[in-house]
Amino acid sequence: MHTRHRLMATTASALLLAGTAASTSAAATSSAPATSLVVNARIAGHCSYDRVVIDVKGKLPPATVKRVKELRYDSSGKKVPLAGKYFLEIKLSPAAAHDDAGRNVYKGPRLIKLNLPKLKGFALTGDFEGVVTFGAAFNSKPSYTTKQLHRPERFVLDIAHHNTCRS
Repeated sequence: MHTRHRLMATTASALLLAGTAASTSAAATSSAPATSLVVNARIAGHCSYDRVVIDVKGKLPPATVKRVKELRYDSSGKKVPLAGKYFLEIKLSPAAAHDDAGRNVYKGPRLIKLNLPKLKGFALTGDFEGVVTFGAAFNSKPSYTTKQLHRPERFVLDIAHHNTCRS
């Protein structure tokens, strides 16, 4: 008789725990943050580096920077019309440059030619399937560092060059 009560109590406890776990999982899923939105990119020249800042609304997603032989638009595969011999591709994912209704939220440059010491061009090259991609063009091989800054959320790419502020 005691065995039957223990079995029933154990079964009831297991069902209760399973129900609690399921409701906790559902609550975690429903409170998960929306996709991070890439809202702007800013570019500036400084004494010893050129800087690209990508502003994000929401949690800053993981970002990667890699050297590529050429820049291409993600959706069409067409070549990005930026002159240069060296290129960097910057990807943020998961992220979007549009809201859930499909409206554009990105207010930064889409294609810009520059005459900074290192950075010669910058473009938004993709907003496709949860990945926002940018491209940067250079005449000489870039040496760069990256960092993430918070409050507000932003990804920073610094490209080193000789000091232009010394007299």
